Amino acid sequence: MRKLVYYVGVTLDGRIAGPGGEYDFFPMGDEAQAAAYSAWTNALYPETVPTPARAAFGLTETPNRRFDTVVMGLGTFRPALDAGITSPYGHLRQYVVSSTLKPDTDPAVTVVPGDPLALVRELKREEDAALDIWLCGGGKLAGAVLPEVDELVIKHYPVIAGAGIPVFDGAFDPTVFDVAERTAFPNGVTLTRLTRRAG
Repeated sequence: MRKLVYYVGVTLDGRIAGPGGEYDFFPMGDEAQAAAYSAWTNALYPETVPTPARAAFGLTETPNRRFDTVVMGLGTFRPALDAGITSPYGHLRQYVVSSTLKPDTDPAVTVVPGDPLALVRELKREEDAALDIWLCGGGKLAGAVLPEVDELVIKHYPVIAGAGIPVFDGAFDPTVFDVAERTAFPNGVTLTRLTRRAG
């Protein structure tokens, strides 16, 4: 069975965005540091770069390596929609969990108005899928599907937001993950991959 992987950037105080969905305050370092960091993460997870930005990073012809499907909430989808982009990850199967988004927003996007946990379980059972599922955000969706999150890839940025959208926003449900690997970058970002502890 394939995995659900939550790959996301997080502040020191556990926020994935500001109160209004802001994410432009995450520090990337100087130009050289930012370029080196982006090159490393894009080589590892090229499919997480939005389709409209792939050419700028030289990823137009790069095949998906880890994910073939992305699941996100409306808050995560909204910035693309506000910019007139209705299919931000056209190189992936796209699912947006929302009870208010119109189902015909884009033919390449499947709008799921109901139970996200059922959706994730169905996607994980697909036998013909070779790659994993990327949980893109946001916090409420992550909280709802926490029982099915197999792996976390957390990019910790050296900044405190003070308020905003939490990485998980759900019921009290202590869930232990083990650190599988950790990489520190000169721009102060630490990328940690964690796997759900068995049992």
